Parts: sequence; structure tokens; C-alpha cells
Amino acid sequence: MEIIKAKSAGFCFGVKKAMEVVYQQLEQAGELPIYTFGPLIHNEEVVKELEAKGVKVIENQQELENLTEGIVIIRSHGVSREIYQIMEKNGLTCVDATCPFVKRIHRIVEAESARGKRIVIIGNDGHPEVEGIKGWCNLPATVLEGTEEAQNFTSDPEEKICIVSQTTFNYNKFKDLVEIFVKKGYDISVVNTICNATEERQTEAQEIAAKADAMIVIGGTHSSNTRKLYEICKNECENTHFIQTLDDLHLDLPKSVGLVGITAGASTPNNIIEEVQNYVRINF
Repeated sequence: MEIIKAKSAGFCFGVKKAMEVVYQQLEQAGELPIYTFGPLIHNEEVVKELEAKGVKVIENQQELENLTEGIVIIRSHGVSREIYQIMEKNGLTCVDATCPFVKRIHRIVEAESARGKRIVIIGNDGHPEVEGIKGWCNLPATVLEGTEEAQNFTSDPEEKICIVSQTTFNYNKFKDLVEIFVKKGYDISVVNTICNATEERQTEAQEIAAKADAMIVIGGTHSSNTRKLYEICKNECENTHFIQTLDDLHLDLPKSVGLVGITAGASTPNNIIEEVQNYVRINF
């Protein structure tokens, strides 16, 4: 049986940077407590490991407002302008690990909304990255992620619209939703803000799944980019499994299976990917 592991599987640039930042702070912080605003990455195993080293998670804005001492690390998802203001007001040390691709979206929506454009974010409303993007808009933003929402969208014909995307959104789906806006005849400017790593990961996963007899997608249950990988793979290969760690893998493969594909989300550590790959190689 052949096993193909996606070359793009595992930590993306933004997550690698965030992990490096937090370990650097653990070495340098001294007596100061270290916090991350929200879980550093959407992987429970990594968050548990950091917690064991003393890194605490601030779950919401109210917790942050009550904090008066310590180092707060902004994760790769980014945060709203207001979060930075609270940290400055409370005298907290801010260490910013926002992914550069996300920072770019912040600059775009801040500038475009300042020009009076209505911002439409294609992504998952409630996702921390999207919440952060909304927090840089000077006017209320619209978030949508499905065909029905795009079709039901209405706006003044004279209103100028700027469309951006969550960095981890499905690229093909993004194009389909933009096409709906084009057909409506609105005055739109479109900025494809899906990061290159996401496009590459999704394309590679689709190609592997299309020829695989079974597909394994590894990532955190709360990871948006991993869920999208699963959807893409499931569409190509019915026998697709979404797992967080090896403990979740319950494979029963017939002898006729000739090819198993493995991919992983942007928050999945390499050791977990290797563990799954070795298990499949040894047992099947």
C-alpha cells in the first residue's frame, strides 16, 4: 500500500512565527506572567503543552480588561484595534504575532472603509480572524460564507463595496461567491486575501484525495482551515477521516486499498503527522 503525505501539511508560516514568539517569551519573560489572547493556535495538544509551561489563555475581552500586569501575545489570527487600546491603557506588554497576511487585510479594510466603502468579508462569522478584521473597519462590515447569504445580500446601487476574504477560506468557494456579486451589478472591488499557503494546501489535498482510496485529515476540531481541508477531501474521496491525534484514528482498511493520503491543517505539529503516518505504514 502506498502512502502520500502532503508536502504542505502542518504548520504554516504564521503559526510557526507565533510558536517561535511564545517560546522566545518563555525564555525572556522572567517573573512576568505570559498570556495569549485566545488559544495560540487551534490545536488542543499544543495549547495544553504551553499551559504546562505557564502560558495562560485570556478567553475574552472582559478578562483582558481586568488584567493589569503581564505579557500578552497576539496570536496569528490577529485582533481588533480595540484590543490593542485596552492593552495600552492597562500597561500590558503587547507581543504581536499576527500573521502578515492577516495584517494586510486589517490595513485594506481600514483604508477602504475610511473611503466610505462597505466592507464584505467572505469567511466564518465568529471566527477570531474575522472578528479581528471587523474590528479594523470604520463602518459595520458584512460577513457571509454561503451561496444563500450572497444571493440574499442587498445594497444601495450607488454604494461602493470592497470584498475581502478570511485567509483560510476555500478559494473556489470564494470565487463562486464573488461571481454572485458580479452578476448583481454592484460597484465592487475584490481583493483575494486568501493566503498562498492556504491555496497551496487546498489544491494539494484535492489532488491527493482525487486518487486516494482513503484520506486522513489531521487537525484541531476548532480549526477552520482543517475543516475546509476535510470538506475538500471528502468531496473527492468518500473514505475521508478527520482526526485530531492518532487516538482518534479508527481505520479498517480492506486489502484492496492501494493508496492512503494524509494531509493536515496549519495548526498541526509535525510530530502528530509523523505519528499517524508511521502507524498507517506499520499497521496496513
